[in-house]
Amino acid sequence: MSVTNAQNAKNDDDASRHPEPAEPALRPDSGVEKRRNLGVGSFILLGVGAFVFLFPFYYMLIGSLQASPDTSIFGAFPNPANITGANYAQINESINLFRGLLNSGIFTGGVILFTVIFGLLVGYALAQMKFRGRGVVFGMMLLVQMIPFQLLLIPLYVMIVRDYGLADSYLGMILPFAINSTAVFVFRQYFLQLPSTLFEAARIDGASELRILWQIAIPLVRPAIVTAVLLTFIGPWNEFLWPFLVTKEQSLQPLAVSLANFISNIAGQAGNPFGAILAGACVLAAPAVALFIFFQRQFISTNIGSSVKG
Repeated sequence: MSVTNAQNAKNDDDASRHPEPAEPALRPDSGVEKRRNLGVGSFILLGVGAFVFLFPFYYMLIGSLQASPDTSIFGAFPNPANITGANYAQINESINLFRGLLNSGIFTGGVILFTVIFGLLVGYALAQMKFRGRGVVFGMMLLVQMIPFQLLLIPLYVMIVRDYGLADSYLGMILPFAINSTAVFVFRQYFLQLPSTLFEAARIDGASELRILWQIAIPLVRPAIVTAVLLTFIGPWNEFLWPFLVTKEQSLQPLAVSLANFISNIAGQAGNPFGAILAGACVLAAPAVALFIFFQRQFISTNIGSSVKG
């Protein structure tokens, strides 16, 4: 009996020292728990909100495919016999959609490239480098965000067109948007989250600041790069006023400018101007919508803790 009791006591002692792992419980903030807490009313409200948000895109697509325009509410449910792709062919003959998309891509791509390069350099300097006047520079950057771009149009036009001679050129369209203060702010905030010991250790090893930025900092702030690209993309892609001022050659005009010229000059002569305009709007909106859908996970990701560990 004493041996049995001793054995039982030993087993109890081992169990207390090495307890069996408990089954993981769902955290209150987990996605599954949140979905369980959503009631029927919440799903209805979300569904109504999604419908209200997506209906203009749906109506734009349907209107671009109608042979004869129907601007009533019943136009959202068109007769299949009234569906055609002639509107896309008609506007393509007037403004060359492919050329307009190419110009918009070059303009937007150049702006994004300069924005990311200068944003990384300035954001890293403001966050991880100590120099006199750093606070003043950051304050001036925030002040620039409060100045409307329209107030700078006249001096920018004089400087770009008359002084630099960059009228009717891609560089003339890109330069005023080369530095984006919003992107600089985003990069600075991300760089501030990184532990300073990483950069101090690299400096002790003799690494230059550019090498630290390229090999250490940039791989850790990839979500910030995606965020800056998405925030920057929509501006130049839909920009009309500045490219309209500096470009007179139709072969260099972005699609937004070409569509505006079509609406003001050619749409009145078209057989179905309503459908042709909506067709051009669909072509202009499609790349932006596709980009946001493809990068939506990276866009909402702000957790860089997994990158810093280890």
